[in-house]
Amino acid sequence: MSLLSIGKTGLYAAQAALATTGNNISNANVAGYSREVVVQAASTPMGGTNGYIGTGTQIAQVKRYSDDFLNAQVRTAQASSSGLDAYQAQVQQVDNLLADTTSGLSPALQDFFASVQNLTGDGAGVSSRGSFMTSADTLAARFQSMNGRLDEIRKGVNTQITASVTTINTYANQIAQLNDQIGKLTDPSGLNPPNELLDKRDQLIMDLNKQVKATVVPGDNNSLTVSIGNGQPLVVGRSAFQLAATNSPTDQTRTTVGYVLQGKITPLAESSLTGGELGAALQFRTQSLDLAQNSLGRVAIAVATSMNDQNHLGLDGNGKPGGDIFTIASAQVTKNVNNNQTSTTAITASVVDATKLTTSDYKVDFDGTNYNVYRLADNKKTVISPFPQAQAQVIDGLAFSVTGAADAGDNFLVRPTQAGASNFKLALTDGAQIAAAAPIATSVPLTNSGSGKISAGSIDQTYLGAPLAGPVTLTYSTATATLSGFPAGQPVSMTVNGTTTSYPAGASVPFQDGASYTVGGMSFMLNGAPGNGDTFKIAPNAGLGDTRNASLMADLQSKNILDGGKATYQSAYATLVSTIGNKTREVQANAEAATSQLTQAQAAANNVSGVNLDEEAANLLKYQQAYQASGKVMQIADTIFNALLQIGH
Repeated sequence: MSLLSIGKTGLYAAQAALATTGNNISNANVAGYSREVVVQAASTPMGGTNGYIGTGTQIAQVKRYSDDFLNAQVRTAQASSSGLDAYQAQVQQVDNLLADTTSGLSPALQDFFASVQNLTGDGAGVSSRGSFMTSADTLAARFQSMNGRLDEIRKGVNTQITASVTTINTYANQIAQLNDQIGKLTDPSGLNPPNELLDKRDQLIMDLNKQVKATVVPGDNNSLTVSIGNGQPLVVGRSAFQLAATNSPTDQTRTTVGYVLQGKITPLAESSLTGGELGAALQFRTQSLDLAQNSLGRVAIAVATSMNDQNHLGLDGNGKPGGDIFTIASAQVTKNVNNNQTSTTAITASVVDATKLTTSDYKVDFDGTNYNVYRLADNKKTVISPFPQAQAQVIDGLAFSVTGAADAGDNFLVRPTQAGASNFKLALTDGAQIAAAAPIATSVPLTNSGSGKISAGSIDQTYLGAPLAGPVTLTYSTATATLSGFPAGQPVSMTVNGTTTSYPAGASVPFQDGASYTVGGMSFMLNGAPGNGDTFKIAPNAGLGDTRNASLMADLQSKNILDGGKATYQSAYATLVSTIGNKTREVQANAEAATSQLTQAQAAANNVSGVNLDEEAANLLKYQQAYQASGKVMQIADTIFNALLQIGH
């Protein structure tokens, strides 16, 4: 090959190197761009017995600097960082709502029980009854407003899921199209793919990981296979599969994610979709939002149930037995839309013991033989037995009643507490309906000769089944040291120093100083030394000026009612605030760590694929000199050729 041709190959190579370097500089700030370098190789030399002489250079390839391992680390870090940032933004809203010292639940509870205590201060007068009604209505409004805000956040999660699914589908289609284009534009050797399209595809996959964690596996002809969740393929070659935002089969108000295959949508397990904004939305809803709403509803149900029960044990301002103060939400039961439509199964769940309520939802399914109740918080299984039921089966304070027939696999979702706060409302319409007085009154006649005393007395739920129709007079006999005159046909129990002894109806009941007696749901204490024939009277109360039942209502504030008698209303709520607060701080710390990890991973990847402008500037000078040198070779070749022509003349 002539010297002119050698110079020409060098000129072309330098020109390509200059163009590639210029392209690197121009795209230095383009997201996802990987630097390129022209790789040269020596052309096949010519020669024979006297040796081989080079014939110039050629461009072997335009190499794209990108490390698959480092890129995978960046994708993983990106999915984690984006997910934690999104989770933090969501849980922070709940934390701010619950912990607010002004608009949170704690101030409203304190104000309400302050008004209950005020009832005892002025003998349950008109003023204190009005204050009670106002604070009770304020408490109901606070429960409803907080639950309404949680509902708004829940709707926002649904919107986020729908938007993420749309974005993921768009990315999947674009990646599949790029797989197709890259495959068509790659030469058979595979050494010269379209680098810019590879960069664009990698950036799309990076953006995809901002929505959900995706796994990437190399395929044939420079294609990539992308999968999510438990291995569900999203992109295979030039084919893209689709996700769908769909309503949960057991809760039509809850948006979840389904996988579309042959026109059929199959719901994906929410726990399988991790990372990115989609994974964060699903995780936040399950771990924090559901917990917050169920916990708030549980407190509302406990307040309503215990206050109603205590009001039932008193007399209102009109001398009538007390009714409900607050409305109590019923457990929500929804059936799976995929159940056999001919099934006749009906399920109800009612709160019978608020002290045992949990914050979990429940699933009831039929396995072909038995109905089973699963507590979703820990998947604890309880079999409904016997079936058919003679009476409802109580599980965690809920009475489950199941009737009808189902097919194997049919299932239902039971949410006992989620609507507790939204349906917490004031049931009273008049302050006079507050049952501040106890329904019984005790007295000791002035004619008694001894020092015997009887306490004011109290009642329990048993009393409501057979209230006093008239006065009961207990008479003491010194000869037998016993009491007589207890209501006919009712057994009596006596408790002394924690030991209880039961006596059948009509039996003699001994008197003992300081003993407590219970009969027909009424309890009272006798002490002192009564004389022979001394009497103690128990009679229906008129209700006016008596605030003993109001005092018992006020005591509920400090009574351990929830968690099986281990937590008060406010301590249960404080536990919720603490749990969400701790989760918020945990997510915040993890988000900061994930951001740091992402920065480090990106730095490592950029060391390989990033454009260094200083290096590129140096390369410009190097390739400029190579270009000039190759031009000089061609100039010399021209001079030699002209000299040869002169010799010929």
